[in-house]
Amino acid sequence: MVGRPAVPEVIWARPERAGRGPKPAFSRADIAAAAVRIADAEGLDAVSMRKVAAELGCGTMSLYNYVPRKEDLYELMFDAVSAGYDLPEKPSGDWRADILALAHQARAMMHRHTWVPRLMSPVYGFSPNALAYLEYALSCLDGFDARFGEKMELIAMVNGVITTYVANEIATAERGRSLPWSPEQEQEIRTRYLMSQIATGRYPRMAAGFAEDPGPIDLEGVFDRALGRVLDSFDR
Repeated sequence: MVGRPAVPEVIWARPERAGRGPKPAFSRADIAAAAVRIADAEGLDAVSMRKVAAELGCGTMSLYNYVPRKEDLYELMFDAVSAGYDLPEKPSGDWRADILALAHQARAMMHRHTWVPRLMSPVYGFSPNALAYLEYALSCLDGFDARFGEKMELIAMVNGVITTYVANEIATAERGRSLPWSPEQEQEIRTRYLMSQIATGRYPRMAAGFAEDPGPIDLEGVFDRALGRVLDSFDR
């Protein structure tokens, strides 16, 4: 395949253009933007070198001169959406508040680009915007008395909570859109059935729990509490 390396390489270490010859017709930013448009509209599985080439108006084979592998294309996409973070010039000094604010930005970004949770991997952490995000997150922890490895573990665990939570939100929303009835109608039916089962007396702990807190569940509160418990485990 044209341009495909025989050994592992990092796309960011590969020159975007050769030192000589004509100016390339497209930039990495052009390619990433085209791929992101496809993924946003049709999902990550719809992204292919053929579709991106068609979006750009070039031949599929010529695209390999810019992006040797599909995995490199994913990395370009991840970097492109990571540019959407609004990173202050410097943190506030309250490391918990700063990490939580960053977490809410990450959650919002994943909802804008619902394919991102599938690409959350350390493999895609070497891009310029991903490194800028990580450097800022570490700067938020300047006042947190811990070794570098523990700070990295904290960031990884926070990102894990965000990714898991958002992936569940996205899956729930996608399921709701696929049904011939509204989510509210289904919730009503399922709640009615659940209450009928609890009323049998076979589930006394659940009955006591619902009597204490009948709901509804505050999903925003659950998100913040989950993150808070992660931070509590490090805050000492």
